[in-house]
Amino acid sequence: MNDSSFRSGYAALVGRPNVGKSTLLNRLIGQKVAITSHKPQTTRHRILGIQTRKEGQIVYIDTPGIHDRGRQALNRYLNRAAHATLQDVDVALFVVQAGVWNREDELVLKAISQAGVGTIAVVNKIDTIHPREALLPYLADLGRRHDFLEVVPVSAKDGTQVETLEQLVFKYLPEGESIFPEDQLTDRPERFFAAELLREQIIRRYHEELPYAVTVEIERFEEEGGRYRIGAVIWVERESQRGILLGRQGQAMKEAASAARRSMEEFFQTRVHLDVWIKVKKSWSSDEASLAQLGYSD
Repeated sequence: MNDSSFRSGYAALVGRPNVGKSTLLNRLIGQKVAITSHKPQTTRHRILGIQTRKEGQIVYIDTPGIHDRGRQALNRYLNRAAHATLQDVDVALFVVQAGVWNREDELVLKAISQAGVGTIAVVNKIDTIHPREALLPYLADLGRRHDFLEVVPVSAKDGTQVETLEQLVFKYLPEGESIFPEDQLTDRPERFFAAELLREQIIRRYHEELPYAVTVEIERFEEEGGRYRIGAVIWVERESQRGILLGRQGQAMKEAASAARRSMEEFFQTRVHLDVWIKVKKSWSSDEASLAQLGYSD
């Protein structure tokens, strides 16, 4: 990999919540490194996904969705994390949903303009537009909103045009050596993914409001007897939320934990023993100190 044309650099995936940034990252990397759901604000941390090809290495950064909803400390942290990422990348991928433009898309575009970073507009979920020609006016309107490097329609769900997008990202990266080892896929440790896989099940299984009052902390992560023994604490903000998570005779939590364990076994490629406790930390999402203790630090 000493070819002078080898390119490497950082590409940030930015956009409002629920436009499919994490699904796109997983598709680009070819492996699950970010949890996904149909609910907004699933992504809470910047996650690196590293793609190494013969022509270069792209370090994708998945960011929390930039949003204008909620005024809690957690909301402020999520927006800070996304904005800060734009200051340190070679190219931004501005992900929007095909056929949709709203106030939060405007907020993201404003952040991109202020950062002054070269940007590829990625129009995701084109599989939802029929016939495909109906998308043309939207693409033309998007192109007039900003001086984008490229405007690329894709479907992260089925992979349409994702390889084309990858080649365009390489085009706008500087020449340089690999930033990470060739076989590395992410910068996050295994215990981070254990927490995320459990949180993913909670987001998918419980009603609209509860997942935003939940975070997961891994207290134990050990390899023992050919398997991982993992101890996880689910933090909620009120005792009533603890009851909702448990369900009748704890059945709801048993099912969520079992699904999370199976996801972990698939992800880690080994057997997993998972113990889960639910604890209350009052108003943790509104308190900066609690956020820092739970891993939400800039």
